[in-house]
Amino acid sequence: MAVCARLCGVGPARGCRRRGAAREQRRGGAGDSEPDTDTDPEEAGGGGATEDEEAAERIEGGGPAAHPAEAGPVGRAPLSLLELPPELLVQIFGSLPGTDLPSLARVCTTFRRILRTDTIWRRRCREEYGVCENLRKLEITGVSCRDVYAKLLHRYRHILGLWQPDIGPYGGLLNVVVDGLFIIGWMYLPPHDPHVDDPMRFKPLFRIHLMERKCATVECMYGHKGPHNGHIQIVKKDEFSTKCNQTDHHRMSGGRQEEFRTWLREEWGRTLEDIFHEHMQELILMKFIYTSQYDNCLTYRRIYLPPSSPDDLIKPGLFKGTYGSHGLEIVMLSFHGRKAKGTKITGDPNIPAGQQTVEIDLAHPLQLPDVENLHDFSELSRIVLEVQEQVRREEQEKEHRQEEEDRSQQAASQPAAKPLGGEGAEGEETAAGAEGATQDKAPASQSFVLPMGVISRNEDYPRTCRICFYGTGLIAGHGFTSPERTPGVFVLFDDDRFGFIWLELKSFSLYSRIKVSFQNAEAPSREAFDEMLKNIQSLAT
Repeated sequence: MAVCARLCGVGPARGCRRRGAAREQRRGGAGDSEPDTDTDPEEAGGGGATEDEEAAERIEGGGPAAHPAEAGPVGRAPLSLLELPPELLVQIFGSLPGTDLPSLARVCTTFRRILRTDTIWRRRCREEYGVCENLRKLEITGVSCRDVYAKLLHRYRHILGLWQPDIGPYGGLLNVVVDGLFIIGWMYLPPHDPHVDDPMRFKPLFRIHLMERKCATVECMYGHKGPHNGHIQIVKKDEFSTKCNQTDHHRMSGGRQEEFRTWLREEWGRTLEDIFHEHMQELILMKFIYTSQYDNCLTYRRIYLPPSSPDDLIKPGLFKGTYGSHGLEIVMLSFHGRKAKGTKITGDPNIPAGQQTVEIDLAHPLQLPDVENLHDFSELSRIVLEVQEQVRREEQEKEHRQEEEDRSQQAASQPAAKPLGGEGAEGEETAAGAEGATQDKAPASQSFVLPMGVISRNEDYPRTCRICFYGTGLIAGHGFTSPERTPGVFVLFDDDRFGFIWLELKSFSLYSRIKVSFQNAEAPSREAFDEMLKNIQSLAT
């Protein structure tokens, strides 16, 4: 009834139009405001006679205004939306979210007729999904803007955004976007090793489009024989799967050997003869065998970009980094109070995707020696191990204090008073304070050079840095066996680059920001992002 009052208008000298129409219906009259119960966006504005379609076309084309009898008595302001000119209703309805229009179509046949106007749906396609194409071209194929909205954009809206495919330890980064009159799933690939500053590469895995009014078409784009029949199933919230129905399109005439050489050129930008390291050849061949068996039949789970805060050291986000013989991998940098975490979005047989590759202790900055002494690896190792021992003592003291508080609480048989600000707030304050104090004492930048004996895939690293922190890196054997966290040094070069020195491995990883504006990738809340990190790590384990 509230909806009826808002849309039809109720006054002291005027009854509800819908109730009046109902009375007319009971008396055998054919009221123009007959309710409609269809709620699907695909059906909003559907149905009706030919004269109704002509009326809608007149509205869309800016036809003559409504008859004065429809606009109410002269000199009186309209008391109902039904008394407004149709072209004004088109403007009003076009400003509403598309998901609300089916309910509006249920009010009466007049609203339903107006909602068949393509101008309304063209505006919703543009404002909600960024479709800027000339949608009038669709008239040639007999597809309306309402069809595009209901059968393509609205139906597949839940798969837009960033996703991680379940490809064993390797993972991946898929970005599903509206591209013109298509929905396309782009797989993002790091640049060829070791060029970490080069832009990301990407290739289409699937696309969805509307060629006729019946339903949208899903096509697999994997392989080198063009698009072919595919299928998408939305398994549950934040998860969907793809299936190729014509996997023979993935095969090449030269057999597996030709497929491997083609994959090697695309993935690594080189031939097998160019790779002299035997262990690296084994890793590359292993990845090809493992990933090619899926034939683009994959399950994807949603991932979010990390939320940012003014207190963050740098803007969080996605970075590409060097990982020795494994090549370049994608890492997500996020901040959690006094800690920063680097989570693998792509991985390898040693440390799979989803695992936390590095953790930075923002409460323990490091003062590196001058460049001459920094060449000495033993000097850097001494500094890092001293901080590691300090961190260990602080953790022991914290555990001891916690045990004392627990005993006191049990003795008093009542809850102990919580420290002011809570543990999380104290951690954030410590991190911000430590960072601020260090930046006050340290120069704007300091010279940096890798110690002798530290291996780097990319020798073109910056020679100045802003600040360094103590951190730990995750290492493991093949198959993620015997994982352990070992000490290291986090080196912040600038807003878009950082590095990590793995002390035990005597190796250096350089990370560079992925400068791509991803849409529909923001986490709805901090809790949702933390839950996502926990989920992808548990799946990797």
